[in-house]
Amino acid sequence: MKNIKEPFIHISRREHMPLWKSMLIRVGAVLVALILSAILISAAAPDSQGFFGFFGSLFKGAFGTERRIWQLLQNTFLLLGVAVALVVAFKMKFWNLGGNGQILMGCLMTAICMKYLGGKLPDPVVWLLMLVSSLLAGALWAGIPAIFKAFFNTNESLFTLMMNYIAVCLVKFFISASTETQTGTMPPLSDGALPTLGEGQMGTSLLTILIFAIVTLVIYAYLRFSKHGYEIALIGDSKNTARYAGINVKKVIIRTLILSGALCGLVGFVLTGAINHNVTSTMDGNMGFTGIMVAWMGKFDPLIMAGVSFFIIFLDRGMSTVCSDFRFTSEALSDIVVGLIYFFFIGCEFFIRYRVRFAGGKTKHTPSPEQDREATSKEPPLPEEGGEKEGN
Repeated sequence: MKNIKEPFIHISRREHMPLWKSMLIRVGAVLVALILSAILISAAAPDSQGFFGFFGSLFKGAFGTERRIWQLLQNTFLLLGVAVALVVAFKMKFWNLGGNGQILMGCLMTAICMKYLGGKLPDPVVWLLMLVSSLLAGALWAGIPAIFKAFFNTNESLFTLMMNYIAVCLVKFFISASTETQTGTMPPLSDGALPTLGEGQMGTSLLTILIFAIVTLVIYAYLRFSKHGYEIALIGDSKNTARYAGINVKKVIIRTLILSGALCGLVGFVLTGAINHNVTSTMDGNMGFTGIMVAWMGKFDPLIMAGVSFFIIFLDRGMSTVCSDFRFTSEALSDIVVGLIYFFFIGCEFFIRYRVRFAGGKTKHTPSPEQDREATSKEPPLPEEGGEKEGN
C-alpha cells in the first residue's frame, strides 16, 4: 500500500446553487464588509460617534431628509440608465467602454440646442430637437467603433475608450468658444430647459425616475422576448453559430451599438436638459465605468441591476455624510471603505460558483503499481462446461 497525503483544500465547481442561498451569501458578505468598515472608521476617529455612529451617518446621508431621498432615487435611476445602455452591448460580448463619451456627446448636443434655439423656438420644438440630437450624438459615438469592429475586427474596448477623450475635448472646445469668460465653465442655460413634474427636488427627480424606469422595462422586454434580443444573445454565445443560423452578424453589431450609444445619449439629455442646465467636461461623473460594474454585478439582468444601482448610490451618498460627521478632511478613507465593500461583494461570487472543502491533510491509502498489476492480472476461473472432465 502507498500512503498519499490529500490536499488541505479541495475546490470544485458547483453545478447549481438555489437563488435564495446565493442571495444569502451576498447579503452576508455585505454585512461583514459593513461591520469591518465601521470598525475601521471608529479606529480612525476614536473621538467621534463610534461604531454605531458609522451606521447612523451612513443611513442619514442617504435617507436623512426628503431632498436626500429624492436625490438618492434620481442618481440611482441615472446610473441604472447607463448600465442598461451598456448591457445591450455586453450581452453581445461587445465591451463598450465608451459610456462616458457617449453621455458627454448627449450633454453637448442638448446644451447646443438650449443655447442657440432656446427662446427662439417654442419650447416643445426645442425639447424634441434636444432629444433627437442627443440620441443621434450618442448613437454616432458608439456607431463608429461598431462599424470598425464589424468590418475590420478592431479592438472595441480600446476604440470606445479612446472616443471618451475626444468627447471631453469637444466639450471643452465648445465651452471655450461659446463663453466670453476664461473660467472653463458655462453659465446656466434657462431657455429650453425641460419641465418639472412638481416643485423642488421632487419635480426634477420624478422626471428622471419616470424616463429610466420606462427605459429599463422596455430594454428588459427587448432583450428577453424580442427577435433582436435573441440575435444579440446568439452572437454573444458564438458568432459562427449565428452566421450558420442565417443572422447578419455585421448588421446586428452596428444596430446594437447604435442602440447602446443612443441610450447613453439619453442620459446626457436628462443631465443637461433637466438636472444641471449646462455642460462640463466632467458631467458624466464616470457613470460609464460605474455602469460596467453595475451590469456585471447585476448578471446582465436589468431588474437585478436596479438593486445594484441603488446599493452603489446609497454607499456613495452615505459615505459622504460619514466623512463629514467624522471630520475627515480627505475622502481617501471613504474610498477605502467603499472599495472594501465592493471587494467583499464581488469576492463572494467565488463561493457561489465553487465549493470549498477542507480535507485536513488526511492520508489516503492507495495500492502500489505492483498491486494494481497483480489485481488486474488475476482473472476469475472459467466455469467448467458439462460438469466433470471426461477422459480420452
